[in-house]
Amino acid sequence: MSQAEPSRAEARRDRPLRKIERVLLSAASLVLAAAVLASCGAVKSKSSASFTWENANVYFLLTDRFYNANPGNDHSYGRGLDESGNVIAGIAESEGSFHGGDFAGVTQKIRDGYFTELGVSAIWITPPYEQVHGFTSAPGFAFYSYHGYWALDFTGPDANYGTEEEFKEMVDAAHEKGIRIVMDVVLNHAGYATMKDAAEYGFGEYKTGWEDYYYGKASALSPEAEESYLVTASDSWSGWWGSDWIRSDDALSGYDRGGTSDTLMSLSGLPDFKTESTEEVGLPPLLLEKWALEGRLEQEQNELDAFFEENKLPKTVLNYEIKWLTDWVAEYGIDGFRCDTAKHIDQKCWAELKKYASLALEEWRKANPGKTDFETPFWTVGEAWDHGVVKDKYFETGMFDAMINFSFRKNLLKGYSILPKLYTFMSDTMRKEDISVLSYISSHDTALYTRSNLIKGGTALLLAPGAVQIYYGDETARPTAWPKTPYADQKLRSDMNWENADEAVFTHFCLLGQFRNRHPAVGAGAQTDISQSPYIFARTYETGSDKDLVIVVIGDANTDVSVPVTGYFEDDEKVRNAYDGTETVVTNGSVTFTTGENGVILLEKAD
Repeated sequence: MSQAEPSRAEARRDRPLRKIERVLLSAASLVLAAAVLASCGAVKSKSSASFTWENANVYFLLTDRFYNANPGNDHSYGRGLDESGNVIAGIAESEGSFHGGDFAGVTQKIRDGYFTELGVSAIWITPPYEQVHGFTSAPGFAFYSYHGYWALDFTGPDANYGTEEEFKEMVDAAHEKGIRIVMDVVLNHAGYATMKDAAEYGFGEYKTGWEDYYYGKASALSPEAEESYLVTASDSWSGWWGSDWIRSDDALSGYDRGGTSDTLMSLSGLPDFKTESTEEVGLPPLLLEKWALEGRLEQEQNELDAFFEENKLPKTVLNYEIKWLTDWVAEYGIDGFRCDTAKHIDQKCWAELKKYASLALEEWRKANPGKTDFETPFWTVGEAWDHGVVKDKYFETGMFDAMINFSFRKNLLKGYSILPKLYTFMSDTMRKEDISVLSYISSHDTALYTRSNLIKGGTALLLAPGAVQIYYGDETARPTAWPKTPYADQKLRSDMNWENADEAVFTHFCLLGQFRNRHPAVGAGAQTDISQSPYIFARTYETGSDKDLVIVVIGDANTDVSVPVTGYFEDDEKVRNAYDGTETVVTNGSVTFTTGENGVILLEKAD
């Protein structure tokens, strides 16, 4: 890029921003937040060691279901409105609808100190870019892309989540608190074709009467009924993404069907991007039409031409996606990507995305000196269904820094007594193979951990080796919802329970999370078992000038435990139990603390 040319971030910053009115939190919400946060009385001393992704405490939230700070954007693109523009009764409570959560809501909670109290070091947000505007038909309800995995346009935020300015404010607020932002990205597929999007952008064909169906009673909706209106033989489907861009299992005229291999299949019938193709392609007809209507077609084309020329890249489907996704890094300073459906994309594609995202973060840091003091490289974590703690192809050629660990939850369900064996295996394997994982106990796709056992579940997760992921509401015992829905994953995505948070669970997550956040040894350290009954282990971390040490006891409740500390703490040295704040002095190579009602002792050197 010549000095006369603006950077990608500068070019995109010049766009006019939509203005949305801000609303204040209700007094009731503020009082509740203050009460809950006040319950976390953890000691906040600092370790001498610094942040490392191997010890990250990542908070995963669905933006739409977390906190609504801007009701004015709740029905963007006509979502949840009838044909006359009126709000459909009951739509806000439907399992498949947008519920109002937005960037401004996440920002509010960042500034309130919610994530800081939890010891969160990174927030993983669902894809923030513009989603298909309409819904697909589920049995008895409208299914919108509130979750963010059905992209329409990668180049800007979805208006239901907020504006570019509000997204920037959210990222900046997180960075000011020392919290990194991990953005969910989807290379594999676009969103479904919906009746509303087809009408809005002039592609595809549906039989007469589709409007009566689309705007009719939700109880009459079904995938089969919607499909009955589809005219697959129409040549007008070429005005959608185009056959150079996607394959489709809907038997649409001119489109290839999905294959049978992981990388060529149409996952869940979604339009599958041809990321493996080496052929150069023009912009898809859908985006040509959309950007022309929005008055930004020339600007987008110029940006793309500059990117391809600057990087000497062919105009392939993959490279368009890389440009659009890494723009978010170059403009806002995104710190990492959670990479959806990793096994459904050729591995070389992920390596290319990581390469250009890393360059984009360097560009942002140079353009924004002093905005953060973060020096960690761009981080990628891959999602390949059922992956465990194993070194395999996903760690080759710089693709992923970590993989989501599906095996942790499965093993934990066998019983709490598995922790000694599980922790030792995880710690030893990750250190021997030089790999990292992101473990969880609940997720948006699998299941929620037993709501009545989240104290023990939180203990197991937040003291686990490697990075860990809290799924929003595990710390407040957020309940499941919609028990009769035919879609199991919908039950896992209820609105955050701000009004009835379980304060005991929240306090427990705070104490463990803060301990983890200030001690990289918890996730990144080498483990040494000291005792099996009660379970006592030490974790030590040393890299360069960074050194850290913790000893943990997980045992029966309200029991005095004499903890051997020889080789870790010296006689006459003061040691603190970070869980309850009590302190004592090492005598004859041991210290004694009580496990308390939750059966945990967290030992650190006292200041």
